[in-house]
Amino acid sequence: MPELFVISLFLVFFAYFGYPLTLVLIGRFHRKVVNKALFYPSLTLIITAYNEEQRIREKLENTVALEYPREKLQVIVASDGSTDATNDIVEEYAGRGVELLPVTSRGGKENAQKEAVQVAMGDVLVFSDVATRLDTDGLEKIAANFADPGVGCVSSVDRVIGKDGRPGGEGAYVRYEMWLRALESQVHSLVGLSGSFFAARKEVCRDFSADMQSDFRTLLNSMRLGLRGVSDPEAVGYYLDIADSRREFDRKVRTVLRGLTVFFRNLEFLNPFCYGTFSYLYFCHKLLRWLVPFFLLSALLPNIFLAVGSPSYSFLLLLHCAFYAIALFGLFKAVSVDRTIVKIPLYFLTVNAAILVAWFRYFSGRRMVMWTPSQR
Repeated sequence: MPELFVISLFLVFFAYFGYPLTLVLIGRFHRKVVNKALFYPSLTLIITAYNEEQRIREKLENTVALEYPREKLQVIVASDGSTDATNDIVEEYAGRGVELLPVTSRGGKENAQKEAVQVAMGDVLVFSDVATRLDTDGLEKIAANFADPGVGCVSSVDRVIGKDGRPGGEGAYVRYEMWLRALESQVHSLVGLSGSFFAARKEVCRDFSADMQSDFRTLLNSMRLGLRGVSDPEAVGYYLDIADSRREFDRKVRTVLRGLTVFFRNLEFLNPFCYGTFSYLYFCHKLLRWLVPFFLLSALLPNIFLAVGSPSYSFLLLLHCAFYAIALFGLFKAVSVDRTIVKIPLYFLTVNAAILVAWFRYFSGRRMVMWTPSQR
């Protein structure tokens, strides 16, 4: 039982800290750079929307202000069966280079993207959400990466904007993820892209699936073609923190469930004889991270039994319980919690509880296709 406790804690630590440390060490001996240059391929910006009448105008104003040669830019808004005024608002921008693609029957975000890919004319496709704001040179920044022929897809850096101007629990987690992606880019390739703002060569998107997570699948398609995915710190997507943190749980369950679907349909990427270093990245960033809630349980339960008659294990159990108590305090507190000492444990607990629910739903045969944008 002590062995199970130690191994479980080690795996939790390795999933979040040991893995990036190995990337830092690998990067000292093997570093891949992106040969960026001023590069203006024909580009199609695809924006997916579902009942976004409250936010679509702000997104379109941000879009038409983007600096990119107009003769090389196509903008498509794929409206996924919207029943409000979204389509009417988009049509107001027809004279400013925005095309409406009404998907009459709601089929989910990936289905709307798939429909847009079929009519896209650009050699590079850029995908963005309504809630995400881009810098005016955002398209130029992300397109510059494709001057490197070895790059198949590019992820933006996410920047969470809290309404109070301060980072939330999600903000701390996002900064960690962006750091990890930067390390992966330097060593070999990303394992996943930011779904709110990413770009890919059109040939990478030819077999877009309506029922599989597009950002994750696009990265895997790049790897199959012998290309890689990179993170560009100069291409930034800004979005507000989620308005109701309790709804973040549902969003995370949906994200992980869709990720599990893609992962288990692409197990060949775990073969290091075919994919080398990427197999290690794929295993650690995805599967090992998704196993953390099981490691947490297999650490807590032995700790309870080991604490009987052992001051050392009793102290560790006290730390264990204190961490979860802080998180639960943040969860059930009626007013907003502003202190980082509460936000980070709360977000950690929320994420891993959501992962556990996603595993249960996956093995019970449930899959997630429909999507409702988070209110931010």
